[in-house]
Amino acid sequence: VEKPKIKNPRKKITLDSNQVQAFFMAINGERLETLYHLAISTGMRQGEILGLMWTDIDWDRKRLKIERQIQRIPGKGLVFSPPTTDTGKRILSLGDATIQNLIEHKQRQQLEKNFAGDRWQEFGLIFSTSIGTPLDCSNVIHDFKRVIFKAGLPPMRFHDLRHTSITLLLNEVGVAVKVAQTRAGHTRPSTTLDI
Repeated sequence: VEKPKIKNPRKKITLDSNQVQAFFMAINGERLETLYHLAISTGMRQGEILGLMWTDIDWDRKRLKIERQIQRIPGKGLVFSPPTTDTGKRILSLGDATIQNLIEHKQRQQLEKNFAGDRWQEFGLIFSTSIGTPLDCSNVIHDFKRVIFKAGLPPMRFHDLRHTSITLLLNEVGVAVKVAQTRAGHTRPSTTLDI
């Protein structure tokens, strides 16, 4: 007899626009401010954000190319890997505020690079540790929980920022389901709507 699958009991949390504003106020001036801003504005997965490199940005066209993700693999540590599906590889348009946020982040990262000196390890990552190495997913989650508490928001997972982004696109901006599906990197529109 095949055992029945247990449905995921985790409730997906999405923030409304007022909560998003509270979140933005809480992340203002934080080291990972741009990372969180990108999560809400693009709906990218955490591993995709952590795998972004500066060469993935087309500054003139205001676009971002998603080609890889960072995953923790037992026995190997943090590794770069391609997105799990072909639709995971995608190009996202960025707004002016996001571009400005990335420019300011790049300047702050340059200061960190100067301060680190010989300790800096160049990976070309947009989001890195203070010495240039890839950020560990668990450290980002720990920081995220601190920021959520600071904002006075209900406990939630980092992935809920993705749900928030797509839900706001569909419900408040009013984009077509196909646009939201492509932005999320889902294989089918039904996946976007189901989630």
